[in-house]
Amino acid sequence: MVRILPKTIALMVLLLLSNTMLKSQSLGAPISMVKAPASVELFAPGVISTAYNERDLAISPDHQEIMYTLGTDDNSFRTIVLIKMQEGKVIQKEVAPFSGMYNDIEPFFSNDGRKVYFSSARPLHEKDTTRDYNIWYVEKVNGLWNPTAQPVSDILNTEADEFYPSVAANGNIYFTAAYPTAKGREDIFLSTFKDGEYTTPISLDTSINSAKYEFNAYVSPNEDIIVFTSYGRADDLGGGDLYVSKKNAAGQWTKAKHANAGINSPQIDYCPFIDVKTNTFYFTSNRAPVFDKQINLPDFQKILSSATNGMGNIYAVTLTQLLPK
Repeated sequence: MVRILPKTIALMVLLLLSNTMLKSQSLGAPISMVKAPASVELFAPGVISTAYNERDLAISPDHQEIMYTLGTDDNSFRTIVLIKMQEGKVIQKEVAPFSGMYNDIEPFFSNDGRKVYFSSARPLHEKDTTRDYNIWYVEKVNGLWNPTAQPVSDILNTEADEFYPSVAANGNIYFTAAYPTAKGREDIFLSTFKDGEYTTPISLDTSINSAKYEFNAYVSPNEDIIVFTSYGRADDLGGGDLYVSKKNAAGQWTKAKHANAGINSPQIDYCPFIDVKTNTFYFTSNRAPVFDKQINLPDFQKILSSATNGMGNIYAVTLTQLLPK
């Protein structure tokens, strides 16, 4: 039996209370996913992007489900939230059936919408006490998500952390890790799916990875676009910026370019996702107001209770704004 620590029990109680709130909060609220905004704007304000700490958006191919990560202010505990949609409105909002007990982050729908991949610090086996992050998945059975998750593969899941799975239509999986074979502090790795098995992960070449940090890569279903965050590059505006690369005619990744102005900010910009159905680019940002004069207490308290208080939110913009010409 897995031993549950007192802190974990307290977090679970808090989560149960929060889940009750999530079920009733925002029911019936509209979420527009029909047309991409021409410029960067907050996505689903008051429903998804709130004064809480949100990140890691994923939208199902049929637009009937949305998942994202909700965490404490200090990220000591994080869980995956599931939203069900009908005719553009929220009909259900709660902690995903497979989440809520362990630190779970970064959901990603498979191309057919029947699986969700995610990164979790749950134990791989009964005697596992390492609590490192590994890649897991759940399948949909009779229209419902199985509450029991399965580890993806021993080839991928190691004693190191594996983060941010992104799975192409052919099953190839891209993820973040800090393996000894990395070119920098963290790299984007690829494990190809061949004959029903994952192959040994390889670090993407220097058109993507560098001696700095590269993490949280989204890869399009046909593997022709990759978007990721890098921290420490010369053109980085602050806490980490988004970069994008396309494959050339030879099937090689071109040198990654800094995303267009308006997407990156002086704070961290990360967790990219592209809705190929509407050509909308989504990402997480911890951007916050910039003060050019002394602020009074009531105004500051108002900012702290707003979505743009410096914690994570989801932003959206048309894909044409992301892709450099």
